[in-house]
Amino acid sequence: MSEDLLQSRQRRGRRGQAKPVAKPDLAVRGGGLDLLDENAISRLHNAALQILSETGLAEAPDSVIELAVEAGATLSREGRLCLPPALVEEVLASLPNTLKLYGRRSGLDLQLGAGQVHVGTGGASPEVLDLETQRYRPSTLDDVAQAARIVDAMPHIHFFSRPMVARNIDDPVAMEVNTAFACLSCTAKHVMVSASSVAAVDAIAELVYRIAGSREVFEAAPFLSLNVNHVVPPLRFDPDSAKVLVRAVECGIPVMVNTFGQLGASSPVTIAGCVAQTTAETLAGMVLVWLAAKQFGTKPAAIFGPRPMVTDLRTGAMSGGGGEQAKLTAAAIQMARHYGLPSSTIAGATDAKWPDAQSGYEKSLSITLALQAGADFITQAAGTQASLMGTALESYVIDNDMLGGILSAHSLIEVSDETLDPTAIHLAATEVGHFLGEPETLARMNSDFLYPEIGDRRTIGEWHEDGAPQIWQRAHDRVLAILAGPAAELIPIELVAELTAEFNLQEFSTSPPASHKDEVLDV
Repeated sequence: MSEDLLQSRQRRGRRGQAKPVAKPDLAVRGGGLDLLDENAISRLHNAALQILSETGLAEAPDSVIELAVEAGATLSREGRLCLPPALVEEVLASLPNTLKLYGRRSGLDLQLGAGQVHVGTGGASPEVLDLETQRYRPSTLDDVAQAARIVDAMPHIHFFSRPMVARNIDDPVAMEVNTAFACLSCTAKHVMVSASSVAAVDAIAELVYRIAGSREVFEAAPFLSLNVNHVVPPLRFDPDSAKVLVRAVECGIPVMVNTFGQLGASSPVTIAGCVAQTTAETLAGMVLVWLAAKQFGTKPAAIFGPRPMVTDLRTGAMSGGGGEQAKLTAAAIQMARHYGLPSSTIAGATDAKWPDAQSGYEKSLSITLALQAGADFITQAAGTQASLMGTALESYVIDNDMLGGILSAHSLIEVSDETLDPTAIHLAATEVGHFLGEPETLARMNSDFLYPEIGDRRTIGEWHEDGAPQIWQRAHDRVLAILAGPAAELIPIELVAELTAEFNLQEFSTSPPASHKDEVLDV
C-alpha cells in the first residue's frame, strides 16, 4: 500500500470511528442574478433622479416639507416636493450599507448588507384559515399570537413580521400596540409591526423600551422594527405614514422603507417604468430617514424596501405568483444592490388559497429569484396565501421545509483536501466499490445535509401503511402539537402584569382549539 493511501485511511478513520466533522459554513449567499446590465441600471437610476427632481411627490406634510426644503429640496407651483439629484446622491453616499437587527435569543440576530439572506413572514392578511373548519374567517389577536408561536419553532423562518390584522380590535392604536405585545410575547425572533400614526409609534416605542429595560438598551440591540409604507403610488406621500417614518427615526426604531406600486395600475405597465418609479418612491423615503436622523441625532437605520407587484389584467387585482412578478422583484432588488443599501422585498405572495402544489411552485420561484437577485430580507416568504389576503398556520410548517431547501441550495460549497480527497475515491473504487460503509459518509450525512421536518421520504408502502397522509395533514398536526406544548416565558410575568395595566392590553390565547386540547400529538 502506498504512503498516500495509508495516510488517507488513517486520516479518515477507515472502517473505524469517523473523524468529527466540523459544521460547514452554511451562510446563504445571495446575489449573482443580473437581469439588468450596467447601462440599464444607469438609465433606471437617472430616470428615478429625474422623477424625483422634476415631478416630485404630492401631499407631503408640512413637517416633511420643512425638513426637506432646509436641505435643498423645492416645492413646485403645484405643491409637489421635488428632491434635487445632488441631495439624493449625498444621501446614497452617506447611508450605512449594513444594518443589524436583533433577536432575544442566541443565534437570532440578522446581519443585513453582508451578502447573507434572511427569510420570514409578513403581510396584513384580513383572514386566516381556521384550524377546525378549514375555512377562512376574520383574523384576530389570538391568530397573530399563535402564528408567532409557530414561527418561533421553525428554524428556517428567520424573523416574524406581523402577518395578519387583529380585526377584533377596532381602535387602530390599541390594535397596533396589542399586536406588538403579542408578537414579542410569543417569539424571540426579530419582530416587525406597523404603526398608522405618531401616537402608535410613541406607544410601541415606550413598550419596547420597557421590555428592553431602557431606551438605551433597546437602541443598542433593537429587537423590533417598523414596516412603513410612506408613499401612495403614483408619487404621493401618505401624510400620516410619512410622519410615522420621521417619528420612528426620532425614537431610534429601525424602519423598513416600503413602496407598493402595482404594475399597470398605480405604476407603469412596463417592468422598466415600474422599477424606475418604485426606485424613486423608495429613495424619497430613504432621504426622509437620513434627514430625520440628522435632525434628531439618531442612527439612520433604514432598509430599502421596493415591493412592486403585478396586476392580473383579467381581474385588475394583484397577482403575486407569476414569473413576471419574480422578474419584477429581482430587478427592483438589483437596484438596491447597486446602491449598496440593506434591502428587503416581498417574495412568496402566492395566488393559491390553499397550501397546495400551486402554492409551492409559485413561492419557490419568487423567493429563489429574490434571493439570487441579492435581497437581504425577504418578507411574506412563509404563511401567506391568496395574494396576501389570507394566512394559514399550516403554511408556516410547510414553507419552513421549502425555505430550508432553498437556503441549503444557496449555501457555500466546501472545497478542501477533506472534501475532495482523490485517494479516498481510489480506495472505494478499487476495493468495495461503494462509499456506504465509510465512516465519513455517515458523519457528513449528519453534518452537511438538511432533512425535511414534514416532507415525506418514506417508501410508497410505508406511506400507504400510515394512511397515506398528505403534507397539509402532517403540517396541521405539527401546528396543533406546537400550540399544545408549553409556551416560553419571553417577558417576565411581573412585567407582563405591569404592561397590561399600563397599556390596557387585551388577553390572547395561543392554545389549540378546544376540540384538540386533549389530544396527544407526537409529530
